[in-house]
Amino acid sequence: MSIRTEKVASLLQQELGAIMQKELPRNGPIITVVDVKVTADLGIARIYVSIIGTSKEQVEAMAYLREETKSIRKILSARIRHHFRRIPELEFHEDHLYERATRIEELLSSVRKSAPENGEA
Repeated sequence: MSIRTEKVASLLQQELGAIMQKELPRNGPIITVVDVKVTADLGIARIYVSIIGTSKEQVEAMAYLREETKSIRKILSARIRHHFRRIPELEFHEDHLYERATRIEELLSSVRKSAPENGEA
């Protein structure tokens, strides 16, 4: 990514995080903007979100984000319109990093528990 696309991605991540925290309903799972990748022409922004909640809540939250993409884009354009001529199209993708990290922690803790039993040096 070029410096320009990195700056745009950083700004979008910051603003979308604030929108998720303050503007959207807070009665469900925790939604965090993990990463934003912007195409070279600044036409499309792929937003990777981490959703902490039950699997049903995760599915519902992703469906909600995809349904409300236009309204989120409208809120975003009101906040950053002085930075861009054209606000990028938003694509929401779920990031499963939290689940992977939790699984790795579980595996490491099980290895730590079994390590003294396997053989002491």
